[in-house]
Parts: sequence; C-alpha cells; structure tokens
Amino acid sequence: MDATLKTAADQLGRMRGMTRYYHERFFSDIRLQVVLTIALFGVGFWGVDAAFLLIPVVALYGAVQTAFDASYLIFARQYASRLEGYLNNRIDDPVLVAAALEREYLFPLDERKIVTAAFGPGFSYFGFVTLFFTALGIATYLFGLALGLSFLFDAGDAWPILYLGSLGALTLSALGVGWWWFVGGEGERRLRTILDLTF
Repeated sequence: MDATLKTAADQLGRMRGMTRYYHERFFSDIRLQVVLTIALFGVGFWGVDAAFLLIPVVALYGAVQTAFDASYLIFARQYASRLEGYLNNRIDDPVLVAAALEREYLFPLDERKIVTAAFGPGFSYFGFVTLFFTALGIATYLFGLALGLSFLFDAGDAWPILYLGSLGALTLSALGVGWWWFVGGEGERRLRTILDLTF
C-alpha cells in the first residue's frame, strides 16, 4: 500500500474511532441528564421547591451538550464517508460500505434534519430516538418550570424577571443557533466546502 492510501486508511480508522466515541459520549450525557433530573424532581417533591427551577437548566444544558456530541458525530461521518469513497476508488475490490450502511440505517448526511432526525425516506429508529430524547427534555423543562413558578414568584419581584429572562434568552439562542447549524445545514455545508476541494 502506498503512503497516500495508508494515510487515508489511518484517517478512516481515526474517524471511525470518533464515531464510536461520540456515540458513547452522547449516551453518557443522556444518562447524566436523566439522573440529575430525577434527583431534582425528588428533592423538589421532598419540599425544596427551588430544585424544580434547576430542571429546565439541566434539560437545556443536556440538549446543547448532546447536540454538540451529534455535531462531532456528523463531522466524523462526513469525513469517513469521503475517505471510504477515496479508498474504494483506488483498490481492486471496493469493500468499504460503512458510510452507505450508516446513511440508510442511521441517518443521511447532507439533508435537512433536526440534529440527526431526518424526515421522509431518511427517517429511522435513530431519528426516532433523537426526537424521543428531545421530547422528553422539553417535557421535563416545562414540568420543572411549572412546578417551580410559585416558588419563583414568592421569592420577590426581581427574581421572576431575572430567572425567566435569562432562561428565555438561553433557550432562544440555543434554538436559533441549533436551527441555523443543523436544520439550516450550515454545519454540513462548511464540511462540504472543504471536502469537495479535497475529494
């Protein structure tokens, strides 16, 4: 194998390692979010109403963190897909099909999606899991907020404005940037710009 093919194969191995790592990282972050959320609900129902107000913060943090994990997963898959194509075109027996399998079984690249949940023919169980965790996060955010509002309003006039204003600003910024990066396709467009010049 010449040096160029070996370098490409080494990079492919590195990208496959990244996809594994960020899948593991995603579920680790989800588990942490679930444990913290259940603990905060427990503390809140035990009589510390202020704990309910931390639940939306944990839900929002979890959403941003897991979307960050997914952004690296998409990065690694984009590069791995191009490397597989490059290697397949230069070997006698093209056997690298992981990118094609991932496209069909997990989620497609270069299509509009909510983080990793594509719609239409690209929808998969992977997409369902993404939407499920998203819906669960939204539900805990709203329940925690609803349960903590009475404590918040009893705390004094400034607290509702400060808490709701800060939480609202962070939520809207996360939604706006997430829409731009994932649904709008900015992230994958940036990757294509470089990959199209290279492969």
